[in-house]
Amino acid sequence: MGKKNLKTASVILAAGRGSRMKGFDGNKTLLPLVPKTSSFDGDHPILMEILHSLPPGPKAVVVNHKKEEVIKATGGLGLTYCEQLELNGTGGALLAAREFLEKQECPNVVITMGDVPFVGKETYRALIAELEDKGLVVLGFRPESKKQYGVLKLEGVRVRKIIEWSYWSAYPEEMVKTLGICNSGIYAARRGELLRYLPVLASGPHRVQKEIDGKLTEVEEFFLTDLIEYMDEGGVEIGYEVAKEMEVMGIDDLVALTKAQEIFRSRKTSPDLDNQG
Repeated sequence: MGKKNLKTASVILAAGRGSRMKGFDGNKTLLPLVPKTSSFDGDHPILMEILHSLPPGPKAVVVNHKKEEVIKATGGLGLTYCEQLELNGTGGALLAAREFLEKQECPNVVITMGDVPFVGKETYRALIAELEDKGLVVLGFRPESKKQYGVLKLEGVRVRKIIEWSYWSAYPEEMVKTLGICNSGIYAARRGELLRYLPVLASGPHRVQKEIDGKLTEVEEFFLTDLIEYMDEGGVEIGYEVAKEMEVMGIDDLVALTKAQEIFRSRKTSPDLDNQG
């Protein structure tokens, strides 16, 4: 196997507006983990921490909101930028990276979110290792509270689908208790299998109601999680790895940002923090 084939392609989804980050209009992947004059101003953007932890190989960043700022902040790093012309869901973001994936020779792909900075190198390596006998691997976690996370429907060690909160929240309590592993939104996949199912994903948009400029509007979105069900139905074996809850925390609002900045500061002085759940 040639050296280039040992590398892994990575796709970072960084196109969204981050509307819950009140008081900040920039791209939230550029928010600092080391604050200075305020929580929104400082050094070491979230995106840089993600890039530092991803496995060696070509990397694409899916952009839309404040794309010029993202490109300027990461210029010179050899990244590919894939523009998601319309903010039409996480599946739409992955579809925007289709051409990038088609051009690569790496056997494997990591798909990660641009606001989840603490996933470690070892975790990414564990995901990729599972691809020896899986077509796709979901990174899950067991939270103290399932909140509104999607959950993994398992059959033994095989993932059959990801059930969104809007569905499982209506399940009987006893059934909900059996759904203990939540979806982090981070995946590893064999590139060939992924490309085989992207046209299937593109053929199945959802019609959803979203508030845009204060008005409820019906829009078309693609859900990345649909891939799991499509691939499973096609006979592709899907597995999972479990990370610590802190490792997969997403930075959605100011409270989460402040917590992430505290964690990042503490990790610099206390390596044992990485061993806490």
